[in-house]
Amino acid sequence: MKFSKDFKRQMVPEWIEAYVDYDGLKHILREILHYKLSKRQETPMRSLEKKLSLHRTLSGLHRHPNDPRSNGDLENQVTGKGRAIEVEFFRRLDEELNKVNAFYKEQIDAVMDESALLNKQLDALIALRIKVKRSCGNGASSHGQRPRMPFRETEQGMDAISEVEMNTQSPLEVSSNSLSGSQTMNVILDEINQDDESAAASEINTFEQSSNGCQDAGKNSARQQDDPLEILEKVKINNTFESPLETIKGLFKDSKDDELCFKKDELKKAEGKLRVVFIEFYQKLLHLKQYSFMNLSALSKIIKSYQKITSRREARLYMKKIDKSYIGSCDEANNLLEKVEATFIKHFSNSDIQEGMKSLRPVTKKEKHSVTFWCGCFSGFSIALLIAVILRIESKKLMEKEQGASYMVNIFPLYSFFGYIVLQMLTYAADIYFWKRCRINYPFIFGFKSGTQLSYREVILLGTGLAVLALSCFLGNLYLDLGSKTQNLKTLTGLFPLGLVAIVLIILFCPFNIAYRSTRFFFIKSLFRCLCAPLYRVTLPDFFLADHLTSQIQAIRSLDLYICYYGLGERSQRQSKCHGHGVYNALYIVIAVIPYWLRFWQCIRRWFEEKEAMHAYNSINYILTIVAVIIRGIFELKKGMAWIVLSLVSSAVVVVISTYWDIVHDWGLLRRHSKNPYLRDKLLVPYKSVYFAAMALDIVLRVSWMQLVLEFNLHSLHRMAVTTVVSCLEIVRRGMWSFFRIENEHLNNVGMYRAFKSVPLPFNYNDGEEEEGSRKDD
Repeated sequence: MKFSKDFKRQMVPEWIEAYVDYDGLKHILREILHYKLSKRQETPMRSLEKKLSLHRTLSGLHRHPNDPRSNGDLENQVTGKGRAIEVEFFRRLDEELNKVNAFYKEQIDAVMDESALLNKQLDALIALRIKVKRSCGNGASSHGQRPRMPFRETEQGMDAISEVEMNTQSPLEVSSNSLSGSQTMNVILDEINQDDESAAASEINTFEQSSNGCQDAGKNSARQQDDPLEILEKVKINNTFESPLETIKGLFKDSKDDELCFKKDELKKAEGKLRVVFIEFYQKLLHLKQYSFMNLSALSKIIKSYQKITSRREARLYMKKIDKSYIGSCDEANNLLEKVEATFIKHFSNSDIQEGMKSLRPVTKKEKHSVTFWCGCFSGFSIALLIAVILRIESKKLMEKEQGASYMVNIFPLYSFFGYIVLQMLTYAADIYFWKRCRINYPFIFGFKSGTQLSYREVILLGTGLAVLALSCFLGNLYLDLGSKTQNLKTLTGLFPLGLVAIVLIILFCPFNIAYRSTRFFFIKSLFRCLCAPLYRVTLPDFFLADHLTSQIQAIRSLDLYICYYGLGERSQRQSKCHGHGVYNALYIVIAVIPYWLRFWQCIRRWFEEKEAMHAYNSINYILTIVAVIIRGIFELKKGMAWIVLSLVSSAVVVVISTYWDIVHDWGLLRRHSKNPYLRDKLLVPYKSVYFAAMALDIVLRVSWMQLVLEFNLHSLHRMAVTTVVSCLEIVRRGMWSFFRIENEHLNNVGMYRAFKSVPLPFNYNDGEEEEGSRKDD
């Protein structure tokens, strides 16, 4: 693989603008090379020109020496042009070096500040461990943590152990001035296998001597002489309201609620949070190390290429300049990586090196050939089953008979539910494919655990697998219900749709590690958080899923039919019988409102936490949509000219507002003063026409949503067909919306170099220092 391709592949997508412009520098080198080649080709012509010049001189036809068209001046002009290109090359090279130096220094300063914050968090955790051990009254380590020191029952022994343990638990507490020494790291790594008190105490002294260059050395020594449990007097629990119960308690919060209660559950929760924080911090350091290595490699290859083309000594001089630069000489990232590894292994993995490194290192997603094979098989089976269903309907001429049309109206909505889900999955697979093509970091945006995100092939595999199940049951229904010899099996075939729902639910909630368990549980967790809005803090997967639910109104209403058919005993009757039940009619309206109601409360929660008026305006949009859906639901049940007018007016208002919100806020387009008129400054799709086409298509598909209001006195079968087509178009529109929404989110992350998620810290210090409860993104 060429270095340029590997360089692009290894880039952190959110930092792409902070990398060396390798292609730009290579372009300038090509200009230098073309100039050199053209100069060599002109050499034979110059010898001929010299002979002609000698002939002109002898014949008295030579030019004046001051004539700018003379040969000597021409040669100087050409030479000057070549040097100008090289000067431009080094000017650009300086700009790129300064850019990466500035960015790398900014990131290193940020991680150094963060390491100091993690030191204090770790001190608090260790003090809490000691306090919990004391309250337990035994020397066993709580929650699986091995005892680091021999336990003594006397108070003096406990105090000595506590002091030694506290002094050995701050391997990250060093400043940037002391990180260059390797002695500190060796001392910390040796601590992992030390269990006796005297050895640990001697290592503490060595650590203190090796950290004399620390700016906070005096402060640390003073702190180490005190009782480490005094830290707990300055610490409170950082409550982030991550559960419904915590949110409800937060409304009636008392200052005493954040006090430490020194229980095992509290310790376990704090350990879990800090473990996640250390893993995320380690990932950030890995990215910084990779950033340094790739940029230095790019600069080195550029200099070598320049030296190969020009054979000038400036190349070696510039390599020395790169080596002395901040990114070339700074080793803080490597030192911090080793310290975090040692700390994590000792305190969060029971000194098990293999287990600790497995938790720290990111898991690489590997493509499997079996996925591609079964994806093709299920796709072929789905197409074959779909053709078989169409042929069966045509052979029985169901569309031409009133009884057949009634049967289709009765049975089709039960299976269209799965059709909507399959279409949603296929559009999501297409989104994943184009996100990867455009280098959009969708796993980070959605918060997928490293190595668990599904590829587009795997999503297609799940979608086509569900299509095979649904089409097989539908075809079975058609053969058994419409066959002359199988009339006595109608009771059994009526349970096919319900059995299909049961199979899907069993697979979805299966606790075993099969069928992409982590993805299934991630979906269940996000769905549960959506249903509990506004009791949970809203994350992007939560409102992203809720937005998709608003495009699945017909699928959700199909669940209402399941309740009618199997709960109210109408599965053998026509669908019109369901409208005779007040429960069904109420659910018909309420179920359609639920997704918009959830989005409304999510907007309220975000407005309450983020204090941004945009979320309040968006909540008003969903209130108007709820009103429009209720009016349309009543119109479908009661009819009447007044209701149709109200439906058209309310739906038109919602379409205008929602379309504006899609294009301007969610997609970030229609910027009049941007570099790309009426788009935005940064675009990931190389063709601008795609964005204009997407905006036009979004408007058309939004307007088609109003088509459901206008029935045009259609037959029930045709009305069902129109409803199905419009619902499918809405799902396709939502899939298109998803691509540009995540693209806009990715560009926002790129603009702020935000490549890591914010993780809440377990403890909050109240010692007079202003500390954030959660880490800020880069």
